[in-house]
Amino acid sequence: MNLRSVDLNLLVVLDALLDEAHVSRAGERVGLSQPAMSSALERCRHLFSDRLLERGGGGMVLTPKAQALAGPIKEVLAGMAALLDRAEPDLHAIRQTVRVVMADLPAVAIGAALQRRLARTAPGITVAVMPWHGAAAALEGLGRGGVDLAVSVFPSVDSDFTRRELLQERYRVAMRRDHPAAAAFDLDRWLAYPHVLVSGRGDTRGPLDEALTRIGRTRHVGMVVPSFVMVPPLLTESDMIGLLPSRCLPERVRGEIVAFEPPIAVEGFPLHCAWHKRRAGDPAVQHVARLIEELVAALPA
Repeated sequence: MNLRSVDLNLLVVLDALLDEAHVSRAGERVGLSQPAMSSALERCRHLFSDRLLERGGGGMVLTPKAQALAGPIKEVLAGMAALLDRAEPDLHAIRQTVRVVMADLPAVAIGAALQRRLARTAPGITVAVMPWHGAAAALEGLGRGGVDLAVSVFPSVDSDFTRRELLQERYRVAMRRDHPAAAAFDLDRWLAYPHVLVSGRGDTRGPLDEALTRIGRTRHVGMVVPSFVMVPPLLTESDMIGLLPSRCLPERVRGEIVAFEPPIAVEGFPLHCAWHKRRAGDPAVQHVARLIEELVAALPA
């Protein structure tokens, strides 16, 4: 094919169409009217000899060829952007949204500081924090291009991704300062009171329960909640006890809550920041990644 006969702007249009699967929304994203977007779709269909988008399931769906094209098109656009941005970027001139998958914590812990830092260094960057549904879903979002950065625990990633360790987290047992178990805390007192468990799936057992079973002990889970943010208020207003990552205790309640080392060994975990290699040359994404790394590392343990 003679590239001189190809309008490369169509790749930008097609990238939006494949992401949105909706002509009007894709048009809003790239600044084209609905008729202009429909015309561009027809040109893309001719270029790739495929329908690309078809009606089905109450909306538009991608054809198999369109699904296969989605990733390579993002790679080409990322390469073009990297080629054009070889000069040192002017962060103050950037107008871009960076989409970050992150659990409620550390999002709550660093959110305000991240916005303040961006206001000084890159005021045109908007960070969109997207809900965390597990490491696998986060990597899928990075691979598909709907996510720019992900903060999670990633035991391993393949060569298409970059992963950086932000910190090593450890668990602490937390309860209100005047809790009956706080005076002489030990294993028996820990297990004598109901526990609050954090699980996005509503699980009533976790790795701690397996460890307790191995030593012939059990605990009573009094409540399961989907978010670490919900735990501190529950602890200060009840006899429940929580097992939390140490950095999940916000400053505003640290005076009301005491924390102890677990009476049995509880393995901690590393927290990572990851992105797809196509975002390696994106100055906005990399700037946000650097700020997240600095702010998470500075969280008090």
